[in-house]
Amino acid sequence: METWIALFRGINVGGNNLLPMKALTALLAKLGARDVKTYIQSGNAVFRATGDAAAWAGRIGAAVEKDHGFHPTVLMLRIKDLDAAIKANPFPMEKEEPKALHLVFLAATPAKLDRAAFDGLKAEREDYALRGNVFYFFAPDGIGRSKLGAKMGKLLGVEGTARNWRTVIELQAMAHMAEKGA
Repeated sequence: METWIALFRGINVGGNNLLPMKALTALLAKLGARDVKTYIQSGNAVFRATGDAAAWAGRIGAAVEKDHGFHPTVLMLRIKDLDAAIKANPFPMEKEEPKALHLVFLAATPAKLDRAAFDGLKAEREDYALRGNVFYFFAPDGIGRSKLGAKMGKLLGVEGTARNWRTVIELQAMAHMAEKGA
């Protein structure tokens, strides 16, 4: 039995792709997940189960489509993946501005990072870094106002989903509690 973190992309945003967390919890339990916990409405779940990441992502996506009429992108992380992403954080200001730092978890490592394109879009106070399949984006004026934030998915060329630092740290705590059986 392993602890998994499931990150959903694009659910419960702007009244689209609605998936209540209570329904998600029930759906995951029906698929065989144990000790399911969710965090905020944007699609974060921690659970215990056997199996591999690709199988779980596929099963979850298919079940959501069957029950709710849309097929979400689901990225699956192990605790070690989340711990490594947190440890690799290149921006020390995360404690002062936890909502300004976003980790974009990517389905794969981008083949190439076009720094000229990224630098051409980023605001003066923004910064970014790519570490494997995690893109770190510091946007102190808000990701929703950022030109780079609006284009980064297309520029990265890889599917992904972003979480702010506060959410990442909360998911880490939830995953470690699940691992301990709490």
